[in-house]
Amino acid sequence: MYAEKLKQFENVENLGGKAWEHAIACDVISQTPVKDCSLHCFHYQQMFELLFKHLLETRTKYGAYPRTHKLDKLLLQVIDDAGFNPESSKYIDTLNAITVCVEAYRYNFLLDCKTYQRSVEILNPLFDELTEFASN
Repeated sequence: MYAEKLKQFENVENLGGKAWEHAIACDVISQTPVKDCSLHCFHYQQMFELLFKHLLETRTKYGAYPRTHKLDKLLLQVIDDAGFNPESSKYIDTLNAITVCVEAYRYNFLLDCKTYQRSVEILNPLFDELTEFASN
């Protein structure tokens, strides 16, 4: 599902290509019986982060992006600098939750997978908007 939406970046040697690689990982993990959702969360966050940074690199005046891994901050920068215009208020808290989940993954804490899956459901429309924006 995710890799297909990022197909335009298939094997491209830039941040968009890296986002596509993480999309493949998300798709593969979704098809396996892994009980712990933290691995999916890690790749999901990376996919979003690299897509945001790709847009900042390719759609802004100076092609710069911040070193932050905080998805909410990256979305706000894409909105301000790249002209992306979603209804950001409904995504900010959920993007922050994904960032927190990844921190839990890095420190080997277990995630609440039902809450994580709800976050993914909320963010999937944003992902669709981002991929459409990236192809225009």
